[in-house]
Amino acid sequence: MRIRIDGVDLPGRACGPDDGIPSYANVHVAVQRRDRPAELLDPQPGDAARASWTLECTVTGTDVKGPFVQGRPGNRFVYLSWGSVDGSGAFTMFRRAKLVLDAVPTDVLEAAVRDGQLTGRLGLTDDRGHPLCARVVPPRVTWTAGAAESAGSAGQL
Repeated sequence: MRIRIDGVDLPGRACGPDDGIPSYANVHVAVQRRDRPAELLDPQPGDAARASWTLECTVTGTDVKGPFVQGRPGNRFVYLSWGSVDGSGAFTMFRRAKLVLDAVPTDVLEAAVRDGQLTGRLGLTDDRGHPLCARVVPPRVTWTAGAAESAGSAGQL
């Protein structure tokens, strides 16, 4: 099965300073690989119209596993890592959003296994206009079985 993450409403290439949040420039977002925080899947610019990633995974019962799926059984999630990218292309993470897979409704997960794809759609800007962070569960993310509308091509660093 594949997990597709479709992000809209990105916060822009710069954020802060605000409420103790430092200033960050050339902001990008990517999916973080399990046990390899420096290995990122397809970093996309924070000012893109949309961002999307497709993750290969396996499902046994309701347990989702894959190279970009974090956590233990009963506590699975995907990290979207936000970072600033310097002139050499180095990504320095400053916050993460935790997309909680165990919050996917069981009937949606079962249909996704049959259809071959679970799609999560979410806005990537928080209520203060910053990159979305912390624990992300419905209704902040909407999970559906099958393909969602195309989110366009991936951005480059």
